[in-house]
Amino acid sequence: MSNAADDIFQLAGTDPERALFARKSADGWQTVSAKEFAEEVVAVARGLVSAGIRAGDRVALMSATRYEWVLIDYAIWTIGAVSVPVYETDSAEQVAWILADSGAIAAFAENAGMAALVEPVAGPVWSIEDGGLDQLAAQGRALPGEGVRGLASRRGLGVSPPENTDVESRRVAEDSALATIVYTSGTTGRPKGCMLTHGNLVSEVDSIMRADGIGDTVLIPSSAVLLFLPLAHILARIVQLAVVRAGALTAHTGRLTDLEDELTSFRPTLIVAVPRVFEKLLHAAARRAETAGRAWLFELAERVAITYSEKGRGRLAHRVFDRFVYRGLRDALGGRIAYAVCGGAPLSVRLSHFLRGAGVPVLAGYCLTETCGPITLNPPFGPRLGTAGRPLPHWSVRIAPDGEVLVSGPGVFAGYWHDEPATRAAFDGKGWLRTGDLGELHEGYLTITGRKKDVIVTAGGKNVAPEQFEDRLNTHWLIENSVVVGDRRPYVGALITLDTEAFDEWKRRHGKPSGAGVEQLRDDPELAVTLEHVIDEVNWAVSRAEAIRRFRVLPGRFTVNDELTPTRQVRRQYVLTKYADEVDELYLPRPREGE
Repeated sequence: MSNAADDIFQLAGTDPERALFARKSADGWQTVSAKEFAEEVVAVARGLVSAGIRAGDRVALMSATRYEWVLIDYAIWTIGAVSVPVYETDSAEQVAWILADSGAIAAFAENAGMAALVEPVAGPVWSIEDGGLDQLAAQGRALPGEGVRGLASRRGLGVSPPENTDVESRRVAEDSALATIVYTSGTTGRPKGCMLTHGNLVSEVDSIMRADGIGDTVLIPSSAVLLFLPLAHILARIVQLAVVRAGALTAHTGRLTDLEDELTSFRPTLIVAVPRVFEKLLHAAARRAETAGRAWLFELAERVAITYSEKGRGRLAHRVFDRFVYRGLRDALGGRIAYAVCGGAPLSVRLSHFLRGAGVPVLAGYCLTETCGPITLNPPFGPRLGTAGRPLPHWSVRIAPDGEVLVSGPGVFAGYWHDEPATRAAFDGKGWLRTGDLGELHEGYLTITGRKKDVIVTAGGKNVAPEQFEDRLNTHWLIENSVVVGDRRPYVGALITLDTEAFDEWKRRHGKPSGAGVEQLRDDPELAVTLEHVIDEVNWAVSRAEAIRRFRVLPGRFTVNDELTPTRQVRRQYVLTKYADEVDELYLPRPREGE
């Protein structure tokens, strides 16, 4: 029997003064001990009980990543209820769908604006920034009688307070009890609710902490972790649970605009991010070099870092650049980073080598909502860059005859909420979960080569995985996003969006009007030449049949909940539909000279 909240109460009993969280205040970062956090959890849990929330009830939670998000999650679990995360960026239509589909009877919201979005729930709505959480906790502290333990016993829900602690806690009786319903980000169609149990969460944390080099090197009691991924995403959530299990320190920030300041003030030893964060780090460094007139120097430093990572060569040059270039990158991350973990999508091989060469080793893994987090992870000792690493303890991975990655392990979800047909379709005839991803296994290391449904088959019959091109295109400082196209077309093409700050710098260097937007300059010959050089570099590694022949710069940026998911993955099919005319232009005959 286990509950995802148990680790908090165990630490509160065995190491009550252990600093588990850091909260930003006007005076800097203030720590919260295990005992203090457990007491807050119980107060909110008691408040929920007094509000009529029972075991099995669904409670929605819509907020950016912050300390209170975690507090609420643990309180919901403590009373055996089920948390339903909602991305802060979700549209009103998406929020309404999640609330209705999950049957949530209460909700927490970060502020009044989000509270209005979750208002359709049948029960109470508590707004964090408007004092709702404080009021609920005060209500819980004032609860008469035996409190949570007594109420749970009288309702026959089953209770077992953690040993060696005076913190009252209610625990669910079975590992199979539902802990959370996590709605997929919906790259196609309506989001589906993934049912994750307490057993899923606890076993996944076990697997992470027992993986080679993780629980004894990467994530230890002295670690300091800054979480900025949305906690509505399973990767951030399971990492938070693992950090608590390790007894390490966590800080949170939900605003990427504040990330630079938070990194330099909190100075984490570990960060967890999706590839786009690392790409933007590289882009920012490249832009600074461009602005200072030292683009050539940064390009050389980049090549030296990659060569040093790949082959261990160029030690003298590496020492020089470490002093003048790489140290600045590490300082931008706080100056103490020992490791970074990347999930959500593959990190390009080139960027992986650059970061490692610059002293920021990134451990890439493979993660799905349906698997409650990571399935594979590169070990800190002996990583293979460009791969998603080896299966974690208790996980098995195999490749189906058609190349699809199949997985099995204790973290595999219990199914889709109210969608039995989709649940059946998610598994093969032998109980293996179909991931929908294509991959290869070499000496136990998994490499993801693309999405099964995204493979492009050109008119000439050539199979092309678009991700291999997009990963490389997106590492260029001028490019923010790219979508490679060509299914049933005569050749491969690409749609490109530009990074706003990088585009401003490009205009300055090329003498373009500062007020001109992408719409006015996307057909500019000099811009075309710049991007053609990028395309040529990408094409160098592939055959002519796979090469990108033409590209089109889109007039605007991709935005979350339009072209992008909340974790900034491209909604490919939506993009192809929205920009169908732009795609068609890639295959029109080129105008002849003089026409």
